[in-house]
Amino acid sequence: MTAVRVATRGSLLARTQSGLVADALRQRLDREVELVEVRTQGDADQRTPLAQLGGTGVFVVAVREALLRGEADVAVHSLKDLPTAPAPGLRLAAVPEREDVRDVICARDGASLAELPAGARVGTGSPRRAAQLRALRPDLDVVPVRGNVDTRLRKVSEGELDAVVLARAGLARLGRLDAVTEVLEPDQMLPAPGQGALAVECRDVEDDAALLDALRHLDDDASRAAVVAERSLLAALEAGCSAPVGAHATVTSEDGAPVVHLTGSVVSDDGRTQVRESASGPAVDAERVGRDLASALLAAGAPGLLSVPSNGIAP
Repeated sequence: MTAVRVATRGSLLARTQSGLVADALRQRLDREVELVEVRTQGDADQRTPLAQLGGTGVFVVAVREALLRGEADVAVHSLKDLPTAPAPGLRLAAVPEREDVRDVICARDGASLAELPAGARVGTGSPRRAAQLRALRPDLDVVPVRGNVDTRLRKVSEGELDAVVLARAGLARLGRLDAVTEVLEPDQMLPAPGQGALAVECRDVEDDAALLDALRHLDDDASRAAVVAERSLLAALEAGCSAPVGAHATVTSEDGAPVVHLTGSVVSDDGRTQVRESASGPAVDAERVGRDLASALLAAGAPGLLSVPSNGIAP
């Protein structure tokens, strides 16, 4: 029986995440599963800010094209990198159980965000993180940074930066939680829509019944409902990953039925102005919950805060 081919970016984090999916498929199918590395525009150009490269989709397009060309059977992405618009010919086959959604501080000398001195240089590639950092600590020097996890952490250890802000999920998957000096709760820094979740895509027309069945078993209902709500919010705001939008959804059981609880925010680039709202509804209506919350944010003043920053910071 032929091996299942999993398309992935070539970074260590991407290969680690895709390896988790490959292991799960291998156990379910009792077949060989191999990774197919794809070089994306975002990986090839490490100097240009992602907003200038096109922002949304720079880590996704080439991987999707490999899947559509038949060079792979499934593709694995960090879900927060996926554009919210549907991809013709592809479908989101599985959202595995989500990792921790929170952001973290990785600072020299074990410092927390509050302990960083005024003027400390804190690196991030995300306008969402930059805006929320400035809201929390307007006295910090928030600077753009590109590169993989090790590159960013090295900038801290070598003294180029005093701290960086990263996703806890990626560090957990890489076994690098030792670098974390503080975990930022969502009421401090609202995560990116889809943060901590993986997206497994396949072609719309897929005749491998065993593979489709394995992907269905890999899908986690609560994780999917949460990210659907978050991405629906993002889509309704007509914002991409280069906009300062935070969103966090959780799913609970109420009277035996799953309910999604969603909080969203939009923060100005300088951190001085923000709008933040929450909404809840049945998990089966997660998309509507996201749209409704977007309407509330727009009514509260979000449109004036959604311009893409010109300071070189992008997700």
